[in-house]
Amino acid sequence: MKLIFVGDPMCSWCYGFSKEMASIVENMPELDVQIVMGGLAAGSKQVLDEAGKQFRLTHWSRVEQMSGAEFNREALLARKNFVYDTEPVCRAVVTARMMQPSANLLKIFRAFQRAFYVDGLDTTDGMVLAEIGAAALRQSGFSVAVEEFFELWSSDEAIQAAAADFALTQKLGVSGFPTLFVEWNGKRGRLGSGYMRAAEVQQTLEGLVD
Repeated sequence: MKLIFVGDPMCSWCYGFSKEMASIVENMPELDVQIVMGGLAAGSKQVLDEAGKQFRLTHWSRVEQMSGAEFNREALLARKNFVYDTEPVCRAVVTARMMQPSANLLKIFRAFQRAFYVDGLDTTDGMVLAEIGAAALRQSGFSVAVEEFFELWSSDEAIQAAAADFALTQKLGVSGFPTLFVEWNGKRGRLGSGYMRAAEVQQTLEGLVD
């Protein structure tokens, strides 16, 4: 059985769901998990103005109420001329996957989420992403230099790999994040979209096996 998680590190609902997703993986260690980068606002050129900040803060409040996730609102409000382009951070997750295919990609994904939502780091900056990614891989037991991560992240190969994830997202018909799919007995089905409770997802998955 494979669980396919389609998300974006700079999607607030994905951030809220991340603890639930981690719980699912922890409680079902035999589950094969595929993480696909959705590209929520990949390639966006829009500068985040005050209206855009307030729009996101409204969403953040809803996510916080639903999930208890921690948000650094001050960091968002302090941003100047920030372009909300999620391609760089999605590519960083893909870069980690390319460098160490056996790494726990969900942990890497969550490290980038925390960097943006809690630490207030600029997750559109390549060198910042390389520092986060290399540190997350080192914490997972892999020896990775920041420069090595940045070089691969900057490559055409990584750009194309991220684009392949975005294309798969479109092929799957995903219109919102996070979205979960399950592959079982040669069939693929959508489990749900948006914030979900781990217990509900587990119950559904276990019901397929029974």
